[in-house]
Amino acid sequence: MSFRSVIAVLGVLAVVGLLVFGLASKGSSGLAIGDPVPTSALPRLEGGGSGSLAAYRGRWVLVNFWASWCEPCRAEAPALEKFQREHGGPRFAVLGIDTRDLSGDGQDFVREFGLSYPQLRDGDGGAAHDYGTSGVPETFLVDPKGRLRLHVPGPVDEQTLQGSVAPLLPGGKS
Repeated sequence: MSFRSVIAVLGVLAVVGLLVFGLASKGSSGLAIGDPVPTSALPRLEGGGSGSLAAYRGRWVLVNFWASWCEPCRAEAPALEKFQREHGGPRFAVLGIDTRDLSGDGQDFVREFGLSYPQLRDGDGGAAHDYGTSGVPETFLVDPKGRLRLHVPGPVDEQTLQGSVAPLLPGGKS
């Protein structure tokens, strides 16, 4: 085998190795169950200041990353709103984070689906990156101490919310 052939084979192996590493790391959350979750402040989607997961310390919070252009996000929005109406209160809340989206489009999405739970704006995707998301939608259940208890990559539906999230909440409602 010539020197050029050896270099070409090594180059191909290096590219394949990088692709495999990239795909493997993209598919896993940057957070593991039990890890503390990021609490950086983000602007409120509707304007008027900022909000942070830190403000929810002492409560269970279902953090949902979404975008108005995401079809699976549109499909899951009614289930999240219903879950918030059924379970929301002083011990639990859903928190939406509109990521990599235009503010106006995100606000239109919230109005279209009648979302009543708080919404933050992650315009550049920095918060989504800090959570280790691989896309939208992704949902994270955070316990009252600010630690990750459940990660759901992809869309949630009523069955997921009632079967996987509700049993972990105070009272274990399902």
